[in-house]
Amino acid sequence: MGSAITIDGVSKRFRLYHERNQSLKSTLMRRGRARFEEFWALRDVSFEIPEGQTFGLIGHNGSGKSTLLKCMARIYTPEQGEITTRGRVSALLELGTGFHPELSGRENIFLNGAILGLRKADIERKLDDIIDFADIGAHIDTPIKNYSSGMYVRLGFSIAINVEPDILLVDEVLAVGDEGFQRKCAARFEELRSGGRTVVVVSHSLNTISMLCDTVALLDHGRLDRVGSPKQVIEDYLGNWVAERDEGTEESMRWGTREVRIEAVEVLDESGRPVESIPMGASATFRLHYAADIELARPLFTVAVHHVDGTLVSNPNTAELGQVPPLARGRGSIDYTVPSLRLIPGAYDLSGGVLDGEGTHVYDRRHRVLRFHVERGHPDELSGIVSLGGRFEGEIYGGTP
Repeated sequence: MGSAITIDGVSKRFRLYHERNQSLKSTLMRRGRARFEEFWALRDVSFEIPEGQTFGLIGHNGSGKSTLLKCMARIYTPEQGEITTRGRVSALLELGTGFHPELSGRENIFLNGAILGLRKADIERKLDDIIDFADIGAHIDTPIKNYSSGMYVRLGFSIAINVEPDILLVDEVLAVGDEGFQRKCAARFEELRSGGRTVVVVSHSLNTISMLCDTVALLDHGRLDRVGSPKQVIEDYLGNWVAERDEGTEESMRWGTREVRIEAVEVLDESGRPVESIPMGASATFRLHYAADIELARPLFTVAVHHVDGTLVSNPNTAELGQVPPLARGRGSIDYTVPSLRLIPGAYDLSGGVLDGEGTHVYDRRHRVLRFHVERGHPDELSGIVSLGGRFEGEIYGGTP
């Protein structure tokens, strides 16, 4: 088995300009010179992807994985090094990549097919399959500038996986459309894998990478860190990521208009003491401390618990549970209490947020702001993420088997 893709010493550079929207006068005064600094998104990256493998690219934001995928797709040209591919390459990257907004869906199918090197007769042979898979009905002859984002994605995905590519490049778009379309995509994706096609996947979902990929490459600040089995590479990546968070070098995300602010989040044990770890099966309270400059009759408070690998475990909110407290100006707190914490021992991140009653306006959202640990307790389970809380019972029937 040969290599489907060979990456040899690839480096990619971008210019980050410090001056935007300058006047014509200031541009002439500088004689056309603009201030910028160089940013190397990739530095001397080399590895090979064997034919027929599903290959994952992981790394933190800004590690260079999406840039490398675009280099494979010939969207970017490296400053140094070379990428060699064997066979037809189809890429599913950003929403609507390669689409012309003034053309209809049908016309864009022919345009994309031509970009991929297909003859008109080949595209016509696949046309019905592409249209049926995209499931956009009569809109296929409507200019795609009028499409919803879902229609964009369905058409793009349908083209990418129905042109019989030898190599499929996928960037963070495996979970597209509604549940029915996702099942259809997963089935077709599995057909490509079992048919010996080469698939390269970029995703922040380590669970997805672990399930899909034969081999994984980890990028770190534009350089190749390691290539290996999904289990080993992901474990090494998570170990380094946890160490960075513990040292305070990586901040959590926060957004919102801040008329109401989440000032702190805490995990409390059954006696009400703030703790960093809690035994499995024990009572736990997730507390949000807030400060409000306005009054809200129907605020929506939410908490979220993520496993350290990024998997969302639970995301309850006051509206769904019918437990909507009024909110007055000033400071206060709100608790979400779990009588018996069924999380499997490990590391978890807690998020908190407050929105308006419809859940459409975010006042403050603090994403994965607090890390806590679950210790061994009762029941004493160690696999998975949550315990189902059940028990095994058996019965001996007797007699001859």
